Amino acid sequence: MTVEQSAQTQGNEATKLSVPVLEHRPGRWIANWDAENKGQWEAEGRSIAKRNLYWSIFAEFLGFVVWQLWSIVVVQLPGAGFKLSTSEIFWLISMPSLVGATLRIPYTFMVPRFGGRNWTIISALLLLIPSIGLAMCVSNPQTPFGVMLLVAALAGFGGGNFASSMANITFFYPAREKGWALGLNAAGGNMGAAVAQLVVPIAVTLLAAGTANLPLAGLIWVPFILLAAFGAWKYMNNLTSAKGDVAGSIAALKEPHLWIMAFLYIGTFGSFIGFAGVFPKLIKDYFPDFSAIHVGAVALSLAFLGPLVGSLARPYGGRMADRRGGARMTVASFTAMAIITLTMIWTLPLKNFWLFLVLFLLLFVASGFGNGATYRMIPVIFATSSRAARNGATPAATQRLASSSLGLISAIGAYGGFVIPQVLNASNTASGSYTPAFYGFVAAYVVMLAVCWTFYLRKARNSAGEYTSMGHI
Repeated sequence: MTVEQSAQTQGNEATKLSVPVLEHRPGRWIANWDAENKGQWEAEGRSIAKRNLYWSIFAEFLGFVVWQLWSIVVVQLPGAGFKLSTSEIFWLISMPSLVGATLRIPYTFMVPRFGGRNWTIISALLLLIPSIGLAMCVSNPQTPFGVMLLVAALAGFGGGNFASSMANITFFYPAREKGWALGLNAAGGNMGAAVAQLVVPIAVTLLAAGTANLPLAGLIWVPFILLAAFGAWKYMNNLTSAKGDVAGSIAALKEPHLWIMAFLYIGTFGSFIGFAGVFPKLIKDYFPDFSAIHVGAVALSLAFLGPLVGSLARPYGGRMADRRGGARMTVASFTAMAIITLTMIWTLPLKNFWLFLVLFLLLFVASGFGNGATYRMIPVIFATSSRAARNGATPAATQRLASSSLGLISAIGAYGGFVIPQVLNASNTASGSYTPAFYGFVAAYVVMLAVCWTFYLRKARNSAGEYTSMGHI
C-alpha cells in the first residue's frame, strides 16, 4: 500500500468514526441526531427527516383545514336560515385566528416536552373536537351565537399546530436546507386553507343536497384526522436532541430581533391568513353576481385560489432566501404587496371581477413568497446576529434559541389573521366601505419594508468602524 493510499484509508476511517451513530430507542425516540454532520445526514438522516417532514405536512395541512372552516361556512349560514349581523360574521371569521395565534405560544414548548411524534398525534386528535363541534352547530339555525363563537374558537387548535410542527422540523434539517424544508412544511399546511375552501362547497352540494347539509363541512375531515394521527404514531420520530424550555423562550423574548421579525411576520403570514379568512366574504360583498361559478349543481367558490397560490409561493420564497438573502426577498415582497393593494383599490370603481381576482391572487402570491423569505431569516439571524451568537454561544444553543423564536414569532404573526378581519369590519362599520382599511394595510407594508431595510439590508458600521452589509441574512 502506498503512502497516499494509507493516508486516504486512515482519513476514511477517521471520517467514519466522526459520524455519530444513531441510537433508536423505544417509543420511536432517536438519540445522537446531528443534522449538520454530513456523514450522518447522507447515510440515514436525510431519509428519516423526509419521512417526518411528509407526515408533519399532512397533519399541519389538516390543522389549517380546520382553522379555516368557519371562514367558508359563515358565508353560507344566512342561506341556511341563520340570522347573523355583519359584525357577528366577522367575529366568527376572526375568532379561530385569535385563539390559534395564542395557542401557538404553548404549542412551541410541546415538542421538547413530549417529542415531535408524540405531540403530532395529540394535536391531530384535538382537531376532532372543532370538526365535530362545527357539524353540530350548523345543523340547527337556532344555535345561539355564543355557542357558535365558542366552537369557532376551538378551531384555533388547528392554528396552534403550525408552531409545534415548524419547531419540530427545524431540528431535523441542517441549516443549509432549513429554508426549503420549512417552506415545504409551511406551504403544505397553508394549502389546507385552499383545499378547505375548494372542497367544502362541493361537499355540501355534490355529496348532499345544498346548504342544509352544512354539517358535512366538518364531518368529512374526521377520517383524514384519524389517518394523520395513525401515520404520526406509525412513522414519525422523537428526537432527544430537540431541546427547548421556558428559560430559552424568555431569553428569546429579550432578543430585539425577535420583536422585529414578529412585526415583519405579521405583514407576511398575517396578511396571508387574514386575507384567506375574509376572501370569500370580500368576493360576495364586492361582486355578489360573481361570488361563485356554477358547474352543474355545484357552487364552486373561487376563493380557494387565493390561499392556493399563496401556499405554492411560500417554499419558493424560502428557496430564493437561501440563494439571495431573506432580507432582500422580504423587502421585495412588501414592495409588491403595497403596489398590488394600491392598484386593487384604484381599480375597484371599474367593478371588474376578473381584474379584482387577478390582483388579489397576486397579493396572495406576494404574501406567500414573503412568508417563506421572512421565516428563513430567523435561524440565520439567531445564528449570526443575536446577542447569544455575539457572546459566543454554541451552535446548539443558538439553534434552540432559534427554535423557540420560530414558535413565538409564528404566534405573534398569526394575530394578523384576527386583526385584518376586525380592521375591515371597523372600516365597514364606520364608513360603509372597506377602502380605508386597505389604505391602512398599504401604509403598514411601507413601514414594514422600511424596518426590514433598516435593520437587515442597509450597510451598518461594525466594531472596527468599517461599513458592512447585512444582505446575507
